[in-house]
Amino acid sequence: MDLIAELALAAALAWGAGFRLYAVVFLAGLAGKLGWVPLPPALAYLTHDGVLWVSGAFLILEFLADKIPAVDSVWDAIQTFIRVPGAMVLAWGAFGDHGEAAQFAAMLLGGSIAGVTHLGKAGTRVLINHSPEPVSNWIASFSEDGIVVFGLWLAITHPLAFLVALALFLLLLAWLLPKLWRAFASLFRRLRYSKPLLNSASGNGAPPTS
Repeated sequence: MDLIAELALAAALAWGAGFRLYAVVFLAGLAGKLGWVPLPPALAYLTHDGVLWVSGAFLILEFLADKIPAVDSVWDAIQTFIRVPGAMVLAWGAFGDHGEAAQFAAMLLGGSIAGVTHLGKAGTRVLINHSPEPVSNWIASFSEDGIVVFGLWLAITHPLAFLVALALFLLLLAWLLPKLWRAFASLFRRLRYSKPLLNSASGNGAPPTS
């Protein structure tokens, strides 16, 4: 693999892990095991049967959890401590042929990409979950499933195109994250001020006790 292809692979694994870590591990491992994708030697462990079984089981669990409103946000909160380190390990392995300095740089880059992607995904889903109907949640979840598969395919078949698309995606997130933060702040203020009003309203009709 040339440098562009390796960079695209490392970035795609990290980016995809920000959405679906277990799907990325399973799909990359299965593709390597079947000979569809030549994985770097440092990522050969992904093809191990034990890794495939464990990642496949968690893939199914995540697929189901991500389709249930509120449960998906709890799952994302837990995954905050798993997706970013997992992405760092994957990016480290993708640059296994370039020495420790390059691996360390890839690890930092991969963790940053996964962290920003995870924040954008989790934040958007929290806001979507305030809609009373589940359809928007399902649309978002299935869209994330599809975009991860497409992104991995694009990185493998057209690495330069993936890197351009990733740059545009990160620019979009840089524009979106401040808006998500303001939306969270507004939602928190509404919840904070509505609680005293509800308590006051519930006590207005109560007769005084002697």
